[in-house]
Amino acid sequence: MDHFKTIFGIESVKMTDFDGSPSGRKEFLCWNTPYKDPGDSGSGRGDTMAEAARLFCQLILRGVRVIAFCRIRKGCEALVGAVKHELASLERPECMARVMGYRGGYTPQDRRRIENEMFEGKLMGIIATTALELGVDIGSLDAVITVGFPYTIANLRQQSGRAGRRNKDSLSILVGDCFPTDQYYMQNPDEIFTKPNCELQVDLQNILVLEGHVQCAAYEMPIRPDEDSVYFGKNLPDIAEERMTKDELGFYHCSERFRPFPSKFVAIRDTEDEHFAIVDISHGRNIVLEELEASRAFFTLYDGGIFLHQGNTYLVKEFNPERKIAKVELVRVDWTTQQRDFTDIDPVETEAIRRIPKSLSRAFYGSIKIQQVVFGFFKIDKKRRILDAVQVDNPPIILFSKGMWLDVPKQALDILVERRLNVAGSIHAAEHAILSLMPNFVVSMPGDVRTECKVPQKEFAQKESSRKRPARLTFYDAKGGAGGSGISTKAFEFIDLLLKQAVRRIEACHCHEGCTECVNSDLCKHQNEVMSKAGSEVILKSLLNMEIDIDALPMGPEESSPVGIETVVLAQPVLPRGRIVEVVEVQREYGYGDEIRIISRVDEEGVEREIRIKEEPGE
Repeated sequence: MDHFKTIFGIESVKMTDFDGSPSGRKEFLCWNTPYKDPGDSGSGRGDTMAEAARLFCQLILRGVRVIAFCRIRKGCEALVGAVKHELASLERPECMARVMGYRGGYTPQDRRRIENEMFEGKLMGIIATTALELGVDIGSLDAVITVGFPYTIANLRQQSGRAGRRNKDSLSILVGDCFPTDQYYMQNPDEIFTKPNCELQVDLQNILVLEGHVQCAAYEMPIRPDEDSVYFGKNLPDIAEERMTKDELGFYHCSERFRPFPSKFVAIRDTEDEHFAIVDISHGRNIVLEELEASRAFFTLYDGGIFLHQGNTYLVKEFNPERKIAKVELVRVDWTTQQRDFTDIDPVETEAIRRIPKSLSRAFYGSIKIQQVVFGFFKIDKKRRILDAVQVDNPPIILFSKGMWLDVPKQALDILVERRLNVAGSIHAAEHAILSLMPNFVVSMPGDVRTECKVPQKEFAQKESSRKRPARLTFYDAKGGAGGSGISTKAFEFIDLLLKQAVRRIEACHCHEGCTECVNSDLCKHQNEVMSKAGSEVILKSLLNMEIDIDALPMGPEESSPVGIETVVLAQPVLPRGRIVEVVEVQREYGYGDEIRIISRVDEEGVEREIRIKEEPGE
């Protein structure tokens, strides 16, 4: 009800929470992936995709119409391949034509064809991402398999609801992966039914989000703050005066910074304008298989790599970033590829600044430049064993997004050097600790916000490298193109609380070198090899101006971080360009309670002036 009131700006709302739609009995099954060695829990979980494929095939061979949901696109393609492999091993290859994958990126024609075939009963099984959670009628289904916990209870319930309509009984299966969240629900299945859905967030006080919408509105019709505040909120006069263009009649127009198309600066669906066409040139076909967003393409396509489509393997024969095209050829191989790359993430313009309370440190928000270099790839077999390492010589790929960053204080660097703790590993661990806590403050999924993961080949090298990186924690929106998705914007609003939670989590964790409960991440592209749990605590406490017990710190080098040539240098400030930026310090009296905002301004030369104080109700 609160969300509805906020969206429409009305108070008279009546809730109807009785579901009168026809539905049958639903059985819910939590199916944990077995250990690799059934008698040894330390052997780790087995192949979740293979386990899900076995369940999927046993159901469709019994006449049960099934939909399987995977968390990411790559997982969707992997499961399609695993299902086809399982059907072949069961000597039922004729069933392969009745199973299809469905995900974003497929051409509209392919998606409509798959939807129609499922609706008409021509398909027995479909393997999809969240693209089929809602909004598309694919007819009556008997069972749902969710491969790995889908990050939120709401996602799980939505997926489970795809089967069992029209008074039919149905089955829902949650297949547990190896990740901590999955195993938590495997051990506490009751919470799947009792835990409330996440609250939806609509932040009407966030200047960075509000400004984009106001600039778009002013482009359509000039704004007069004293009259239009009823529509845009009490911050409209400040936005108009500081960030818009005023005419002689007192009307405010869209700033030149947002022209000629202000809507391109505001992402409302994490959409991107730039796409790459993936063209199948097998036997001279020249047919577009699918289109891929630019931000995904650079992490998926490279000469000599394997691209998966409907479970089939295609070899990338030519990748042309300038023409935004990749030519692929169908091949029969029993291996896939995993790229090896390093990514430099650098702020280019400051748009907002927040002081960390009781500290000299600040958090910054603005435009981020992402430069990725793919220097090779691994050939990997079905058991995840590395068969070969291939070197490639690709030009750098450059993208832009929005994000936030914190410069590591010199005091922290001095302590790390004194105790011989790996600086790059300390920064990397601190970034992971903060990333893991972002869903506590904004509805998001792992991977929505990313950071600069450190490469062991560079950080542990024994020879001098010209590629020095600033001592900085940097985070950027993975979706939404140059305008970002807004998730890092919301996290920026609560950076002080994020830092405090990260310190508490690291202090409370009993591991020695870092684990998934504190500083390791399941999404790290370099397997968390460059890590220093002790060093991350030094950085986070320095940012918060907390006392650091230097004598209690371990003396390096740490076993997991060999001594190499130092690759990190002190970060230099990133100044605003042609604008005046507010510096906000929020003093929260009771955690999330009422806020006192101390505001000053920094000009494009970095000079701070003009301080004012205002009180605002908290979240």
